[in-house]
Amino acid sequence: MPDQLPAGLDAAETAKRRHWMGLLARAKGEAIVSLLVDLELPAYRRIRGPETGLVMLRGRAGGDGAAFNLGEMTTTRCTIRTAEGQVGHAYVAGRDQRQAEHAALLDALLQDPDWHAAIMTAVIVPLDHAEKACIALRARRAAATRVDFLAMATMR
Repeated sequence: MPDQLPAGLDAAETAKRRHWMGLLARAKGEAIVSLLVDLELPAYRRIRGPETGLVMLRGRAGGDGAAFNLGEMTTTRCTIRTAEGQVGHAYVAGRDQRQAEHAALLDALLQDPDWHAAIMTAVIVPLDHAEKACIALRARRAAATRVDFLAMATMR
């Protein structure tokens, strides 16, 4: 990780952008499209992609051991520029080129003060709530299968 942030970005802005980019990358493409139905999105131009390729996943034994190549993962990337000049980037797992293009457009619009609040309300907040609900459901399902081995040991 670089020691310094790009010019013009502070740590709080970077953390917010990291959060929305993560949500857009993890969301299903259909979920993003369904949230965009009521928005009239501005014109934009593709700078790169969307294009699909492979990235090498690296791992470390024990988290801090020697690095090794874990395997390859299919990834789609896209970069766009809005008519107002905002540039958006997106990398998503898989081959969904429409998801990558929409995520890049939303990244650009979220950097535009005129669009930021509308996109946060219409897209990012619902995606965040849906992701948190999914995580909570998974945690409840896992908790239902939990076995307390200490209690079993004292039953003898």
